[in-house]
Amino acid sequence: MKNKVQLFRENKNLTQAELAEKSGLSLRTIQRIEAGNIPKGFTLKSLAKTLETDPENLFVPEKQSIDINRVKLINISALTFIILPLGNIIFPAVLIYRSKDSKVKEMGRNILSIQIIWSAALSISMIASPFIQKLTSIKTPLFIYFLIGLFFINIYIIFKNGFSLNKSSDLQIKLKNSIL
Repeated sequence: MKNKVQLFRENKNLTQAELAEKSGLSLRTIQRIEAGNIPKGFTLKSLAKTLETDPENLFVPEKQSIDINRVKLINISALTFIILPLGNIIFPAVLIYRSKDSKVKEMGRNILSIQIIWSAALSISMIASPFIQKLTSIKTPLFIYFLIGLFFINIYIIFKNGFSLNKSSDLQIKLKNSIL
């Protein structure tokens, strides 16, 4: 929580010593509060009364900050599918599990949902490609085209979300309803 005690004090044209004297608090207490300590009880009521405001007005609640670097790490860890099959699910899932911030977990679940769907699409295309190849009488192995195409699609999704995280701290490509 950020405090506005100094702002109110300066608007009343009071020094720290004058505010301390009028409120009945010590100068050191006023200095601590302006440095970021949060007053409670008598101190808070006394300051609010002296500054002629409500106690709630003395402090501005901080917006919930999100550890965007953790979300970026979860996103980039999905690239492990290049080296390890299902690495795009395992590594992000471990990072999400170890995260403490609920917003990071929510964004991580969105990333993981996309990776699960991508893995399912890859598996289905790998299973279906021999049958499609046999039906169409294509001589070249069709599964390679599916594999390369889906790899590039996933790399595109990961980088697009990475750029979006850098720019706006949000995922650009995500599902409306997470499957997790």
